[in-house]
Amino acid sequence: MKVLVLGAGQLARMMALAGAPLNISISAYDVNSDNILHPLTQQLLGNGLAQALADADVVTAEFEHIPLPVLAQCQQSGKFLPGAQAIQVGGDRRLEKSLLQTAGVATSAFTVINNETDFNAAIAQLGLPLVFKSALAGYDGKGQWRLKDAAAAPALWQELAAFLAADPQQAIVAEQFIRFDREVSLVGARNRHGEIKVYPLTENHHVNGVLSVSLARPVETALQQQAEQMFTAVAEQLNYVGVLAIEFFDVQGKLLVNELAPRVHNSGHWTQQGADCCQFANHLRAVCGLPLGSTALIRPTLMVNILGEDQVPNSILELPALGLHWYGKTKRAGRKMGHINLSANSTAELKARFAQLIDLLPAATFPELEQMLQQL
Repeated sequence: MKVLVLGAGQLARMMALAGAPLNISISAYDVNSDNILHPLTQQLLGNGLAQALADADVVTAEFEHIPLPVLAQCQQSGKFLPGAQAIQVGGDRRLEKSLLQTAGVATSAFTVINNETDFNAAIAQLGLPLVFKSALAGYDGKGQWRLKDAAAAPALWQELAAFLAADPQQAIVAEQFIRFDREVSLVGARNRHGEIKVYPLTENHHVNGVLSVSLARPVETALQQQAEQMFTAVAEQLNYVGVLAIEFFDVQGKLLVNELAPRVHNSGHWTQQGADCCQFANHLRAVCGLPLGSTALIRPTLMVNILGEDQVPNSILELPALGLHWYGKTKRAGRKMGHINLSANSTAELKARFAQLIDLLPAATFPELEQMLQQL
């Protein structure tokens, strides 16, 4: 079977690696260059979306910020999963919030801002502090502002006004600031027959708005059930097919949805070493009409992102049950260049191995790992 992935980054690359044993061939369409590429070698395979669609049995996506004409053409092909609606919802916070309300899924109180009147109304209605997020094209902490003091509101509005004026399609979503205990995410899959399987909740640690570490915890039954119910409500509301990730705030045992990601997700990379069937294989199984694989945690596992570095000490490869995954990218500050997966037979053993890994990694380029170590 041939699958076309919209986007030619690391997620398409990992789908290609997971698809090969299933005899699923992956090609990638770069929405910026209009080129069709091999996701591993970046070899040019052709040009033009029409050709790419004609050669594919199934079309899917590795990211949300896809031009609407491209989405429309893919949807018209009848091959696109999870479909244009799901991708648009993941790429527009206005649509995302509306979907969550319709599905009856808890999220932070919010309002949409298009002008100064909306801005002032948001402050009056929601109170301070507030978080302001761009409706479009926000990711990894980009396109976000905070307001803690009413005295700073006029200056912030000038910044937001300039941002809105630069793109008539943009808006700002104001959200009530949530004082959460931790950030967790749930990655799961739904296939064409409506079968749903989810992985264990993952605890996430961010540095400057970018994911640093994800830890797959043993199942906390009450929280896991709550997350699964919310996942099911969203997936069925969208008639979703594929892997979907939901990021939550954990507020004293109550989950609030922070964001949706209609694709395989950074916080699910641990599944490559911690589950029998990783998220990439399960996404391909779902969109290709195959049975879903097991999502059970087979051993304690965590993932560490490699940001802005194109090398790590070779000595880390001496650690047991460590998987190193490079993305083949050109080095750039803050860029996701690869990740490290680390597993063990017990939580205590994982903590000891993580401490060893931290000692081997340069602290300047892998900050705050000690904080996650203390959570184990």
